[in-house]
Amino acid sequence: MALNRTIALLAILALAACDNSPQQSTTNEPRIKVRAPEQDQLHKLDAFNLAIGLKRAIYDADYTCQRITDAGFVGTWKNLDMWMAHCVYKNGSPRDWAIFAGPDGGAQVRDCKDVAPSGLPPCVIKQRPKGSFTEVK
Repeated sequence: MALNRTIALLAILALAACDNSPQQSTTNEPRIKVRAPEQDQLHKLDAFNLAIGLKRAIYDADYTCQRITDAGFVGTWKNLDMWMAHCVYKNGSPRDWAIFAGPDGGAQVRDCKDVAPSGLPPCVIKQRPKGSFTEVK
């Protein structure tokens, strides 16, 4: 009989020790930022070579861009670097593309008109590269 009381008491103590309240997260936890060498290399390119890189990403995503006349760094969103490229075409309206360079070396491309409504940062260039988009110097 004493053994049953001891077991019951241990069971009650075990249940009382369980805390059903959600765990508190500390706000001082450091965030880990993962970057790829490709992300850093884009920042070092001149305008002409940046246009080549961004145009390649646009084509790899099955879109087109005849000629980039303006481009630059927009900012960082989560762990992605956001770039913007202004493309012009012989026949057709110009189009602005958002290119997100990721830490895996890949890129995601979105039409800028679809970016802001989806909650992503607007396509506003904050840092332009040195040089010209049309000629090599």
